[in-house]
Amino acid sequence: MDLRDFQQLIDKMYSHKDRERGSAGTFLWMMEEIGELAQAIGEGSDRQTKAAEFADVMAWLVTLANVEGVDLSEALHNKYGQGCPGCGKMVCSCDAKP
Repeated sequence: MDLRDFQQLIDKMYSHKDRERGSAGTFLWMMEEIGELAQAIGEGSDRQTKAAEFADVMAWLVTLANVEGVDLSEALHNKYGQGCPGCGKMVCSCDAKP
């Protein structure tokens, strides 16, 4: 499944709840999931546990994008599709993180 398909799937499954919760509430849920991912990484959890936490973080990021009306595929293409946003190269040569 590609990102656009996933974003549409999440919208279909949860949009009725997500829009009621709003951006602020959705952001807080996403941060909770990021904390769970950080804990899994920090504790050296097995790959399967970490993969599940990465999936949860992605789902909440997509949810927040849906609530905000952002097409993540388009946003990623626009920002990174032509190379590094800082130096414009496909293999970044920036001295600092863009």
